Amino acid sequence: MPKMKTNKSIASRFKFTATGKLKRSCAGKRHLLTKKSSKRKRQLRKPSLVHPSLEKMYKRALGVA
Repeated sequence: MPKMKTNKSIASRFKFTATGKLKRSCAGKRHLLTKKSSKRKRQLRKPSLVHPSLEKMYKRALGVA
């Protein structure tokens, strides 16, 4: 059976934490930033974790699980 290929588009968007969870960047930080408050833009800078219900799907696409 051939090896599983890593989905490169997903690999570029997610990084693993030390405990094995997936870290992602927040959406909504690319354009139309003038109408967003400074507080909202500042909070969007911080990375967040992938929801546990989606984590299994992304890990399989990354070739981990």
